[in-house]
Amino acid sequence: MARIAGGALAAAVTLAGGLGFIGGGYGDATWVDEQLDVAAGVEVGVGFITWALADRVAVVGRVLDRGVRWLWLSFGDPSVFVRAAHDRGGAVVICQVTSVAEARRVVDAGADVVVAQGHESGGHGRDGLPMSELVPAVVAAVDPVPVLAAGGIGTAADRERATGLGAAGVVVGTRLYASHEALDSDPAKHRLVSSSMTRRTTVFDLLRGPEWPAGHTGRALVNGAVERWHGREHELRAGLEVQRSRYRQSAQVDDMDVRVVWAGTGVSDIHEILPAGDIVRAIAAPAAPEQRAVPASARTVPGTRPGSSRSVRP
Repeated sequence: MARIAGGALAAAVTLAGGLGFIGGGYGDATWVDEQLDVAAGVEVGVGFITWALADRVAVVGRVLDRGVRWLWLSFGDPSVFVRAAHDRGGAVVICQVTSVAEARRVVDAGADVVVAQGHESGGHGRDGLPMSELVPAVVAAVDPVPVLAAGGIGTAADRERATGLGAAGVVVGTRLYASHEALDSDPAKHRLVSSSMTRRTTVFDLLRGPEWPAGHTGRALVNGAVERWHGREHELRAGLEVQRSRYRQSAQVDDMDVRVVWAGTGVSDIHEILPAGDIVRAIAAPAAPEQRAVPASARTVPGTRPGSSRSVRP
């Protein structure tokens, strides 16, 4: 949810009873400052892609100096940032992981909360375990540290299933992308309503940059760019500069056959764009009896395995 979950979305989630996060992504301090201004007066957290911060502890320090008490770190060694958060203000550090081994490492580094991200999740992650297998394994491995579930969660029934696996709460990304407050265009949000097929791929990292560390892929809606280049990445690399230029031009005019829309498998349960507060309240409400009997959505392109700023409800 980098640059999609801004201050308005994060504040709306918190005001509805959850805990909203600003998607700080690769660490653009100016943008994060602007979004914290938008959310002024409402308690929100800020999330970063850990490997992209490298030595930029100052970015985290700047956020903490503004009074942010919730720090979310994903994909990389969080140790130096955990120490900074605990030393400079006692912030709660939430670390997102995709395996039991990663969960143990972040707890050893001092994480206060662990997010177990199943491969159903939208955006970046790994082709690892589904949420239904990963959550109970992580809960057992890091007890008594609280574990939140992530991956295809967008309904009350999804929440109930996740907490039934031992999760202390859930993370919602894609469903909140299809909200009025999310920082993307109407065409992108309408694609979330009209589409149901997703795929994990590296195509958009090549087309947009930056390229991620080996082993990471991004789950996105399937469009013409995915169909053309997935499995042909070596050909894409051969003409990368030309294709990147074409991608930038297409993105500027919201050509949805080319530009990326990150989305998890729960996208098939999105039927309308709503205020973020309504989405949070619906997920927090008891699931209808008929929903409880329906398995979590896991629709992907045939032949692939099923598998976000995110917002957390502890």
